[in-house]
Amino acid sequence: MNTSSSLASICALSLLALSLSGCSDDKKPAASAVPAATAVVTDPTLVTPPPAVVARITVKALASYPIADVLRVAGQVDFDEQRIARIGSTVTGRVVEVRQHLGNTVKAGDVLAVLNSAELGQAQLAYLKARSQAALEQRNVERAKLLLTADVIGTAELQRRENALEMAQAEHRAAADQLKVLGMSEAGLKRIAQTGNIDSLKPLTATTAGIVVERSVTQGQVVTPSDPMFTIADLSHLWVVAEVPEQQAAGARIGQDVAIEIPALNGEQVGGRLVYISDTVNPQTRTVLVRTSVENKQRRLKPAMLATMLIATEAVPRLALPATAVVRENNQDYVFVQTKPGQFKLTEVRLAPEVGGLRPVLSGVRLGDSVVIDGAFHLNNERNRQALEGA
Repeated sequence: MNTSSSLASICALSLLALSLSGCSDDKKPAASAVPAATAVVTDPTLVTPPPAVVARITVKALASYPIADVLRVAGQVDFDEQRIARIGSTVTGRVVEVRQHLGNTVKAGDVLAVLNSAELGQAQLAYLKARSQAALEQRNVERAKLLLTADVIGTAELQRRENALEMAQAEHRAAADQLKVLGMSEAGLKRIAQTGNIDSLKPLTATTAGIVVERSVTQGQVVTPSDPMFTIADLSHLWVVAEVPEQQAAGARIGQDVAIEIPALNGEQVGGRLVYISDTVNPQTRTVLVRTSVENKQRRLKPAMLATMLIATEAVPRLALPATAVVRENNQDYVFVQTKPGQFKLTEVRLAPEVGGLRPVLSGVRLGDSVVIDGAFHLNNERNRQALEGA
């Protein structure tokens, strides 16, 4: 009986121990379910720079500046029409010699080519005949005056011979004028009058100094006065012409300086002055022709080169920030705005093209915002460093 009671007591104690053990196990998951401390999430656009970086930046409130819009107009380089000469023959003839070729530099009076002209020979013959007839009639008048004094002829005969002299002198002058029209000089007329020789060779001479830019004649070719033979241009001055849309033409003013970008010169800019604005609008393109005069002493510009004309309009106040304040990332423009002392925020902005070191603001910041205008590059490097350390 005592043995049975002892066994029962042992079993009861064992069950109690197992029960307590199970309860202990049930409480363990509850203890593990206690949440850990929540991690702090930082804004990657915010940066709090150390004093060494703060010393290298400059903060300034955004303000308005007088800024002129810049019209970008497509155009091209062209000859200065006041410095170009298209030269042809004044007579019909055959080219017997060509002395100048493309690219040659010539002076006024240099012989470009030589022609043999039957028309010129006939005009010289007519001149010699008219000159001889005028001389003959002059002698007849002088003889008639002597005969009238001797009472051999009457006054009527003298008047008839004087009328004949006037007609012969008029024909002489007309023949001389015809030779001048055909390009003969006063020296050439005197030479023909003195020698009585007919010279059918006609030299074609340059009327201005410059470069031979066109030659459309060959030896043996028959030419007429309507045929262009040579084009000579002074390339030290050129024009740049462009078509400005009629809505923007009011922003252009004669005499203002403009910049011209030349793609063929790797986008290099040259300066020019606006010398002409058309008074009419092209009805097909709805544009206004403008013309700029540019210096080209080194002959780097060549006619027909493509160009972009940059025309500044009248300046008006616009919100703008220095170009040094802009940070470029992922093809976007950003600036650092001071949110509180010692803290800055990278802010996306939309800006217009640079004008005189300033970028007009389209959106993203407002008048009076405190923006880092100098040292933004260093501040952005510090922001990237802090972001990497936080990662």
